[in-house]
Amino acid sequence: MNIRLLLADDLPLLRMGFRMVLDAQEDMQVVGEAPDGLAAVEQAARLAPDVVLMDVRMPRLDGIEATRRIVEARPACRVLILTAFDLDEYALAGLRAGASGFLIKDVPPAELTGAIRAVARGDAVVAPSVTRRLLDAYVHRLPAGRAPDLSPGAAHPALEPLTPREREVLVELAAGSTNAEIAERLVLAEATVKTHVGRILQKLDLRDSRAGRDPRLRDRAHSLTGSAEGAAQG
Repeated sequence: MNIRLLLADDLPLLRMGFRMVLDAQEDMQVVGEAPDGLAAVEQAARLAPDVVLMDVRMPRLDGIEATRRIVEARPACRVLILTAFDLDEYALAGLRAGASGFLIKDVPPAELTGAIRAVARGDAVVAPSVTRRLLDAYVHRLPAGRAPDLSPGAAHPALEPLTPREREVLVELAAGSTNAEIAERLVLAEATVKTHVGRILQKLDLRDSRAGRDPRLRDRAHSLTGSAEGAAQG
């Protein structure tokens, strides 16, 4: 079954380039294009794509608000923010609006297609450059002399959705380990580690209404988006 894709970007040449790459995949089909955010919302309602590749800066309606409207109207539709601007505020705003991922437009084609497949199956994807900076920012916001107990046996409401293995991965992420290092220490395949990272991000998702109401949970979710290098495949 093909992944139905909608491309939302105000630059026709970029849409053409993405279409060429994505239509060449056996399991993907570009079903529509939108030159602005409002058209993206309208076409998402009409075409029912599985994944929307969404630019941020567009006329009439920006990609963040378009994402919010699409996800609100069709929760099953996944939105992957794809922008030229490597800005943390765009990543956080997109995730809070309901996006399933955030990537920079210079991502290699193989990583882009892998990210689309990950998002389509329900995983989360965040650009590695963004995840590292957000983790650094989170660490500096912690009170002096106090660190969150992320150990597998720790009793913390924010950690309840995580399995013991996911807590182990989170401990490694908090220590600054890369996916390859985590795989070696926990005797896992690197692809398995990436899957755990995506599920951790989902379970403590910024889209969750609890994250918006509870600053402690929101900060913990921010720390997840600031995980290890190489988490871009979810």
